[in-house]
Amino acid sequence: MTILVLNAGSSSLKWKLYELEKKTLLASGLIEGIGEREGKIHLETDGHNNKEDAHLPDHLAAFTHLFESLKWHKIIDLDRDLDGIGHRVVHGGEHFTQPTRIDHSNIEALRALNTLAPLHNPANLLGIETTLRLAPKIPNIAIFDTAFHSTLAPHAYRYALPAALYDDDKIRRYGFHGTSHHYVALQAAISLQRPLETLNLISLHLGNGASACAIKEGKSVDTSMGFTPLEGLVMGTRSGDIDPAIIPFLMKKHQLSAEDVEHLLNRESGLKGLSGSNDLRDIMELASKGDSDAQLALEVFSYRVKKYIGSYLAVLGRLDAVIFTGGIGEHAPLIRKMILDGLDEAFGITLDEEKNKAPQDQTIHAAESRCQLLVITTNEELQIALETAQYLDKS
Repeated sequence: MTILVLNAGSSSLKWKLYELEKKTLLASGLIEGIGEREGKIHLETDGHNNKEDAHLPDHLAAFTHLFESLKWHKIIDLDRDLDGIGHRVVHGGEHFTQPTRIDHSNIEALRALNTLAPLHNPANLLGIETTLRLAPKIPNIAIFDTAFHSTLAPHAYRYALPAALYDDDKIRRYGFHGTSHHYVALQAAISLQRPLETLNLISLHLGNGASACAIKEGKSVDTSMGFTPLEGLVMGTRSGDIDPAIIPFLMKKHQLSAEDVEHLLNRESGLKGLSGSNDLRDIMELASKGDSDAQLALEVFSYRVKKYIGSYLAVLGRLDAVIFTGGIGEHAPLIRKMILDGLDEAFGITLDEEKNKAPQDQTIHAAESRCQLLVITTNEELQIALETAQYLDKS
């Protein structure tokens, strides 16, 4: 089965084309600068990287160029060889909790969720609408970042706010990065040679965006992101958890608008707010040279993750593995060490420091550790392709 995976942003389009019988990546690409004068197109296939500049005034032009390029490079005949298109959609709300074929019967229900994720869902929806126009016979399957967390119980997803705010406005915790957490959980099950439904896991997706997920018997039972991706762990530019009273304090003292505070918490906080940079490589280099702000940023980031591990252990009771994924989780041994320091005495979670330096076989735990420690490269696009194919097989 051949699946095209699309991630449409407001001015960009990321895509990957898979042949799933062999889990082969046939081609991938990125279109940037949609709506700008100087757009950039990247297409990679068979080790060849083609780059060109183009003026793409809108998403229709970008998608048209993509479809024509796939035919021109003889990668695939869309009408004959493509089985389905899998779309990444950030927010599914409470309505969309499974992979869903989007057509004219339910597209308005999806559009109604734009207010929950105004930076992402409108662009995701635009990608679906464009492919419905250009390739009306090909099934369009939406895969939602929130769907994996739809198994949270009310006591985990409800905020202690007036009930009307949930009943009328659907203010609750939704969680994000679900596709990534689901993928690495499945890979952990393969590594541990056990069915996923028998495993209790803590998945740590650590990157510029970061979230933790408690997985009990294969299902998400808690996660650190909430109504928006701002809640939870410290991130590249996002604050993560703060005292909510800080917001009115800032608005009153500095005469900030709601938009000003939202920008501050989403764009100017996190690692960037603490150290001046949201690039962990720069922060670690500065810390190694004695920069106290950079060192504090590393400590705050790691400490917040450590606290979530402890709280999720209390929720899960039994723990089979901790998974590190995402750009930081996969490539920052120092951060993994800082997070895990001290957990051996309290919980029997013991790092093998030599394995941690170069995890060749995914495992970085010591022989005496009570649970496994895994470094797993996430692949959200492949997971979207697999879920799209599974949906099509059942339909």
